[in-house]
Amino acid sequence: MNKWKSVLLPLVIAATVVTGCSGGGNDTSPQSNTQGSSTASPTDSSKTEKTFTALLDNNATFPYSKSWPIWSWLKEKTGVTLEVQTPSGKLEESLNLAIASKAMPDLMYMPNRKESNKFGQQGALVDLMEYMDEMPNLTAWVKQYPEEAKAALSADGKMYMFPNQGFGETNRMIWLYRKDIFDKEGIQAPATYEELHTALKTLKAKYPDSYPLSIRYGQIPDEMNANMTVNYGTGEGAYYDFDKKEWLFGPTEDSYKEMVGMWKIFYDEGLIPPDFLSLQTKQWQDMVSTGKSFVTIDYISRIDFFNNAMQQENPEFNMQFMAPPAGIAGGKQLNPYFHYMEGGLTVASTSKNIDDVMSYMDFFYSEEGRTLSSWGVEGETYVKEGDTIKFKPEYNDVIEMRKQTGLQTSGTYTWIDFGSHLSLFSDNLKYAFEEATKYDPSMMQPRPAFTEKENEIIAITGQAIQKHRDESFAKFVTGSRKLADWDKYVEEMNNLGVDKLLSTYKEAYERVQNIQLNGN
Repeated sequence: MNKWKSVLLPLVIAATVVTGCSGGGNDTSPQSNTQGSSTASPTDSSKTEKTFTALLDNNATFPYSKSWPIWSWLKEKTGVTLEVQTPSGKLEESLNLAIASKAMPDLMYMPNRKESNKFGQQGALVDLMEYMDEMPNLTAWVKQYPEEAKAALSADGKMYMFPNQGFGETNRMIWLYRKDIFDKEGIQAPATYEELHTALKTLKAKYPDSYPLSIRYGQIPDEMNANMTVNYGTGEGAYYDFDKKEWLFGPTEDSYKEMVGMWKIFYDEGLIPPDFLSLQTKQWQDMVSTGKSFVTIDYISRIDFFNNAMQQENPEFNMQFMAPPAGIAGGKQLNPYFHYMEGGLTVASTSKNIDDVMSYMDFFYSEEGRTLSSWGVEGETYVKEGDTIKFKPEYNDVIEMRKQTGLQTSGTYTWIDFGSHLSLFSDNLKYAFEEATKYDPSMMQPRPAFTEKENEIIAITGQAIQKHRDESFAKFVTGSRKLADWDKYVEEMNNLGVDKLLSTYKEAYERVQNIQLNGN
């Protein structure tokens, strides 16, 4: 124990490259994307039968089941049985209650690192780095994926949540368009916002009752802001410019003003719904499914969501991936980097089984554990054909696969081969994943952990700035405030504390960058 330490040393920035290719191709081999990783099997001692308590999340689509085969597969490989509790209401409330009462289960699923870092610094969770010498597979994984490991660090340089990889691919967001309508009207898929503007005007002329572009901004404004700003080479808030190697603030930049100006044109010309800022999911779905909108932005799985439902009554309905349009002259065509995962498993500091829990969790970072977590058991859930494996025919849908097996549900994975998901997708969705990876940013925006003091600055100063940004965006687009007031708006934003916010991000970023994971 205690062999692993956080030491302050300069970081080689070049090692920060995180591509979006994890499982993003058509290669469904379980060995893909695992170069250099450990293939160690669990230790003999880990196969001694043990029972741990666990508080796991419960998804309404595939609710927890004690009879899922994943539990017997894990017991066969590790000897461990989980005595699972699921929250009766919100997970956060159950976590707060368990921690406040000090009646914590051995393992707890946390919805995000902010929560795990908070509880960890309060002493409720184990610092995993103190036990790295007991987890050879995780040790090898950390050395192979240092940036993913650093993303799991708290502001105090400790690691309270087991790092994840692979599953975040489901969070990709892309542009989508009705290819059948574009083809019918002889419109080319746009590569720039100017071409998008022309295409939307053509569609509006042919379908006067439509709003050719719609997004569910009111449901997920932060995600939508990120999708809009990335096309203009700016950010929805504080962001790191990898070329300039400095933190910048997007909403006061000229490129952000250009973005606002284009969305105002869309609004003025009736190309987007007049209530697009408050549009909720059902309203947006209805517009897309009834032919009132032809271009949108959302999660990549929406391709199958719309096509599977709509093609039953309209076989011509064809929702497809659309390359993101560049917003400024010579700008890059990019989608935001959303393919990471925030939630994960933690270990209670009050557990009487910490060493055994660490041995159990280490299994998930072995090749054997990754394959089991991703595909299940050969012959039962998947078969091999040469170098490729695929699910048996009875598992032909990701949701059904999870509902029937428990695979990739809360508490059953940390590191997965996303090819297992991809193998069950339609050809359209597989194509979308292949194309989407071509428009990934070169690096994921840094997500440094903040101290309590820094979190307070972000909560007070950051929220005041964000509120003024959102209100001003709405006013500029709808015309209740003229874009001629932009300089005054920038001054207002700066007076709210933009410099203070940027300094907070900079200090937190530099603190994490100076942490080197050292196994010696």
